[in-house]
Amino acid sequence: MQTEAGISSIASAIQLSIAPVFLLTGVGAILGVLTNRLARIVDRSRVLTERFHENSETMAHLEHDLQLLSERARLVNRAIGLCTFGALLVCLVIVALFVSAIADAHLGQVIALAFTAAMLALIGGLVHFLRETYLATRSLRTGRL
Repeated sequence: MQTEAGISSIASAIQLSIAPVFLLTGVGAILGVLTNRLARIVDRSRVLTERFHENSETMAHLEHDLQLLSERARLVNRAIGLCTFGALLVCLVIVALFVSAIADAHLGQVIALAFTAAMLALIGGLVHFLRETYLATRSLRTGRL
């Protein structure tokens, strides 16, 4: 009987962890987008830095563009950090679900707090991503970069 109850609780933990695993997949996709944007910002910064050293006529314009790219990189970097932290917290939720099932521990509050913190971190990451895309599109409207 004890074995059947143990298997049942593990099966229940697996069922409960499916939603967070799908969430991890989505966060992974977001992180892929963010790292690609950061790579493009870095590449563009390198090109502008080379121009900055070669051409003294347009230094003020290039310096402004480099500052904008720096701000965008900072926002993307924060978004990556927050989304990664959120993903780590989701992993903690999954581990806590299994520990709760195997050790018959009552970790409901820990799981709820970790999941809430994960959602807040993901919200923060997405807000930073939204701010970065706003800066990028604003620079297009003003004809900069």
